[in-house]
Amino acid sequence: MPFTPFHVGPGLLVKALLQGSFSLLVFAWAQIVMDIQPLVVLMTGEGHLHGFSHTFVGATLIGLGSALTGKYAAEFGLRRMGQFRYLPISWPVAGSSALIGSYSHVLLDGVMHADVQPLSPFLLDNHLFGFVSVTELHKFCLYSGILGIGLYFAISRWLRSRNRDG
Repeated sequence: MPFTPFHVGPGLLVKALLQGSFSLLVFAWAQIVMDIQPLVVLMTGEGHLHGFSHTFVGATLIGLGSALTGKYAAEFGLRRMGQFRYLPISWPVAGSSALIGSYSHVLLDGVMHADVQPLSPFLLDNHLFGFVSVTELHKFCLYSGILGIGLYFAISRWLRSRNRDG
């Protein structure tokens, strides 16, 4: 799923559940970074479409790099948007958000694409492929995003009212 918004659906659900302990911006940044390698392959015709970047080893490295760069990029964006109440993004939040982003990317693409080798270099098989149909995978991503948006606002509202009353 190169450059698809479907990956953000599960991230919206995680954001709803973890609220300020999760950065959707850092998560989304990790999703973009994950697909740089496939983009280069699509543009050049050279290499393995879902290569090293779509393994858990690669996702770990990409997640760590995305945490380092995404923390600063997200904080810059939040400052530019005047969203100071979300600043700063802590290192644990940046790290967990980026790793959740990169690992979920491998899982989702592993279900959809036969050429993903999630456990490479230890195991070259993709036991995730076809776990559910592509249609069901897209529905899961879409519905988790819709549920996440609804839950985010409901939980945020509940937390605000609880803080006012407390």
